[in-house]
Amino acid sequence: MIAYQLTVPVENTPGKLAQVSGILTREKINIRAITISSFGEKGFLNILVDDPKLAQKALAREGIPVELKAIIAILIEDKPGGMDKLVQVLAGEGVNVENAYGFVLESSKTAVFVVDVSDIEKAQKVLKEHKFKTLSAEALATIEPFHYMKY
Repeated sequence: MIAYQLTVPVENTPGKLAQVSGILTREKINIRAITISSFGEKGFLNILVDDPKLAQKALAREGIPVELKAIIAILIEDKPGGMDKLVQVLAGEGVNVENAYGFVLESSKTAVFVVDVSDIEKAQKVLKEHKFKTLSAEALATIEPFHYMKY
């Protein structure tokens, strides 16, 4: 299944993240996960939200460059080697992982690894052949990590 992330190229200066989050807040769009990476004076925000298409429109309307990218969210075991099993399969089949990040759903049980790959159709086929489970855009947008710790 394919899901979507927003990729926003940004200048590495104070206030850029606040500008993006402010727009999403005004539109009542919930950020589900985010990565921020910079390299010198430039960087990228990769954002999972509950309504990616609306978020793309809202950011573009405000003059923010944004790309709606197809990604795959893969369920993996949350244990040593859980991610390695996945990436070894992808590498062995010649699928290049161009961007990725992950998060835990339930400690020592389940995690999600989000990948932006060179060939999404081939990746989907490989994942299916190797019995990896993927999340739809809807499932990813509404995912609820299991919390057993008291805050």
